[in-house]
Order: sequence, then structure tokens, then C-alpha cells
Amino acid sequence: MDTETLIAPTEARAPMTEITGHTRLYGILADPVAQVKTPQVMAEVFARHGVDGVLVPMQVAPDGLRQVVDGLRRMKNFGGFIATMPHKPAMLGLCDVIEGDGARIGAVNCVRREEDGRMVGAMLDGIGFVTGLRQAGIEPSGRRILLAGAGGAASAIAFALAEAGAEALTILNRTAARAEDLAARVAAAYPSCATSGTGTAGDVGGYDLIANATSAGLRAGDPLPLPVEALHAGQVVAEAIMEPAETPLLAEARARGATVHPGLPMLRCQIELMARHMGAIA
Repeated sequence: MDTETLIAPTEARAPMTEITGHTRLYGILADPVAQVKTPQVMAEVFARHGVDGVLVPMQVAPDGLRQVVDGLRRMKNFGGFIATMPHKPAMLGLCDVIEGDGARIGAVNCVRREEDGRMVGAMLDGIGFVTGLRQAGIEPSGRRILLAGAGGAASAIAFALAEAGAEALTILNRTAARAEDLAARVAAAYPSCATSGTGTAGDVGGYDLIANATSAGLRAGDPLPLPVEALHAGQVVAEAIMEPAETPLLAEARARGATVHPGLPMLRCQIELMARHMGAIA
């Protein structure tokens, strides 16, 4: 994939595009949606490629997701959408076709609407996360990794970390059975990675790389996704959350001397893949 720098600093504003009857519509479905950075990032991609398109944030509750997707099928000037928390797992059952690893990951985060209304899904979070780490000089190969979360983004990241050559991967989730199920699927696909699932964090200080792929830290007052007392210099602590840029977990990790890696690079490194999947760019 293209790993060039894809956007300006996050505080910069995307250029305004004149919207006309020719403008192609795209969306991002989330709940909540105010924290998403994708519209700004995608606007930069559209501007660079000369695309007459706009990506609109759409706040959709889980109980209305199917109805919204059914409505989007009927919008002839609608090209596709990005699905984020909490919709990635549910989208798997709402697409007509799944490309790539989405089926074994168990989630979809990017959907293309075909001319006949069919929805074609793909999962791109994992490659975005790993590429973001590598662009920052953090190599997951050979590392002992603790991954918090077993949902859609976590599943994609787990498969990608194993594919990238992680030595060992421990998946942590409040519901241990979900972590164990994900670990079993990753281990079956990548037997060289020692993968396990658990409901308790254990010795957090014993890992080389710790990644949070839960929603804990998205809202003010959220509990930390894992214990932080044992974090130390020499470790890397990474986030999948994009806003706030420094979550409470990253702040605690930084205070203890660990290297921190924010969530926005995951989006930067997959955004052009998303635009291509949705048919916005060639």
C-alpha cells in the first residue's frame, strides 16, 4: 500500500469543496460520531486526487443500522461508507459480498455500494495499524504483545500483528470467552505466533508492545483498559482511539517512561485504501 504522509497536522482544516448535484456522496457511520477524524482526512485525499466527493459523518445507533444501510442502497449518488465503533462486527452480516480477510476477522470497516445497490465490505484496520507502527519505527515482528479488546478493530489488529511476525500475542477482554475465541482463530491462521486469550491482564510489565483496541478512553471518565502501574521505559503503548489524541492510557504510559503511539496513524495509513475500495479513486 501507499505509505506516504496523507494529511497535514490534525489541527489543520480540510479545504472546503463546492457541493453540487454532481458531487458523489460517501459516509462514516458511528455512534457517537463527533470524535471521528475521517471526514477531514478523506477530504485531503479527495482534493489531492481531484475527486468531486464529500464524506459525511452519520450518527447511527446500533438498532437502526440495518435500516440505514437499506436506505443507502437506494441512493444512486452514494458511493460507500466507512463503519467504525460500534458497527464493525454487525456490518459483516449486512454486506452482500466480503473481500479480503473480513470474514475470518469477523468485522467490516469499509463498504462500497455497487450500482445495483449491493454492498461490498472489507476490513482495513489491521494493515493500517501495523503500517502506522512501522512508519513510526516500531516493528511488531519478534515482539511479545498484549492487545486489549476483542471487537471488530481488535480482531483486525490481532490478525495483522500475527501476520507481521509477532512472537507472542495475548488478547485481553472483559469477557474471557471472546478473547479466547479470537485467539483460537488467530492461532489457526498463524500457528507460529503463540496466541492466547484471557480476561485478566496479568503482568503488564512483561510485554514489549501493548495496544488498546477497546473504546475505553473515548469518553471522559472511561476506566483505563488495563492496569498501568507496571508500565515502564522500554515498552511501547499504542492506541486505536483517534480522539482524544492522547488518551488517559497514553498519558499514564508516557508518565512512566514508555514510548507512546497514538491512534490517528492507523487512519492515515489506510485512508487511501478506503478511498480505493469505495471506488472514489483508481
